[in-house]
Amino acid sequence: MKVELFEHAVRVAMSRRRLLQGAAAVGSLAAVGGLGTKHAGAQDDVRAAILKIPGVGAGSPTDADWQKVGEMCLAATRANVAEGEFEGVELTFMGLNNQNLHNFLFRGFLKPWEAYTGAKINWIDLAQADYNARLQQSIATGTVDFDLIEMGAPFEGDVCGKGLASEMPDWVKTQIDMDDYVSYLQAPVGTWDGKTYRVSIDGDCHTFAYRKDYYENADFAAAWKESGGEGEWSVPRTWKDVQAHSKFLAGKEDPLTGLEAHGFLDPLKGWGGFGFYFLEDRATAYAKHPDDPAWLFDADTMKPRVNNPAFVRAIQDVMDLIAVDGAYPADQINADPGTTAFSQFLAGTGSMLTWWGDVGSSARTSDTSVVGDVVGFDILPGSDEVYNSKTGEWEATANEAPNMAYIGWGVYVMARVDGDEKKHKAAWSAAAHLGGKDLSLWTSAYPSGFQPYRNSHFNYEEWEEAGYDRAFVEDYLGSNADSYNHPNSAIEPRIPGIFQYYSVAEDELAKGFAGQYASAQETADAIAAAWEKITDQIGRESQIALYKASLGM
Repeated sequence: MKVELFEHAVRVAMSRRRLLQGAAAVGSLAAVGGLGTKHAGAQDDVRAAILKIPGVGAGSPTDADWQKVGEMCLAATRANVAEGEFEGVELTFMGLNNQNLHNFLFRGFLKPWEAYTGAKINWIDLAQADYNARLQQSIATGTVDFDLIEMGAPFEGDVCGKGLASEMPDWVKTQIDMDDYVSYLQAPVGTWDGKTYRVSIDGDCHTFAYRKDYYENADFAAAWKESGGEGEWSVPRTWKDVQAHSKFLAGKEDPLTGLEAHGFLDPLKGWGGFGFYFLEDRATAYAKHPDDPAWLFDADTMKPRVNNPAFVRAIQDVMDLIAVDGAYPADQINADPGTTAFSQFLAGTGSMLTWWGDVGSSARTSDTSVVGDVVGFDILPGSDEVYNSKTGEWEATANEAPNMAYIGWGVYVMARVDGDEKKHKAAWSAAAHLGGKDLSLWTSAYPSGFQPYRNSHFNYEEWEEAGYDRAFVEDYLGSNADSYNHPNSAIEPRIPGIFQYYSVAEDELAKGFAGQYASAQETADAIAAAWEKITDQIGRESQIALYKASLGM
């Protein structure tokens, strides 16, 4: 979108839906590839058919559904692979087993592929909290024991930079239609030294989910006014609003469940490095200055910014809510991000959450969700001021900075298959099947662990035909599109060791949240000191060069 439109949106604090309508009026949604346009031809028939499996409102998909979708999306494989061509080939795939998604779906999608090609796949299933340690162990010891891996772009420095991945053949690029990826997933993401390695299966950015029934509640509105709350009782636009609303809701009753009401759901327990993204969510609007692409480190020195006033404010915000009785659900200190999304928010606990966009599709298509009719979406809250790391001063200007957390999952083939032509083609064929254009539409619309990441995913009519209502689709898809295309989005650096930084940050945050440090500043200083050691161990000069390259500097 045009920078001027977003700047105007920030100034007047317009709602996300008004922003979309305004953008559409001036034609500036071309960046996400024709929202609301229709496709034509036989491909439409496949796409429409798979979106009916099992159908929105028909309950969570089963293994039978995953296999059926996988079978219906085999046309591209049949065009490039002869039946039985990979007979005798065995491949090992390493990926996640979170919430019975990820690898569980891949098994179903690939069973018809195995039946057609003759290949066999063995599985290594990892919990999210174990993923980083398992991968780093394989890299450090040189014992890569898998042929394919589900991996995020932040690890490309560790894996592709060390020559452990196989370069993508041209026929795969054509089969998966890489040009359909949203702009921020185009090269250099998925590449290293000019070579392409990644089949994208996900986009990844954090968006803001909130309970509309909380903000349509007349009793809350009256109580908010009586308490002297600032402004109208309405969906928060800034983190300052989030803080005030969370404190206000402590001790009140949830309008949907009748249980205790809660505001924002911070995950206070680590998650193998992935939990640090949620502290970033609170920090980006404070820390990501529109004139500076860097926000985690200083680009010229790799000096951490995690202990500057912007990050310290974000940490302090969390500590302030910990100190308010009832602001968080009981035992929140042991709640990781999987808990906040699936056991709390979707199950009816809490009114606000930041998470990856796929929490939106789960809200309407998962058996565990009770909030599908009352959930709304937006980009991350902003701030009324932003910290300028170059001047060392706060600037009184409205700021938004959506967090492009993790840059999405992809499927990567390991270089260890390169010496075996048959195995090499089989591995890339499996990766291409999982990253196929039509199959990806299904994973975006149903619980999968993934969110929309292709321009073709933003066709409202396809989603409506699947059973989604238009208003929900505009909110869900719009929050993703607005984040992907925001001119001040916080882009994650693809540098070696990034999850070493994140993991140690989680460890120090846990100490701070438990009261082991005297203040938010002391907590942040401990993280910064640990980050400096990691940078020195890896090599500061090389990290500076790679960090600048990752930010396009």
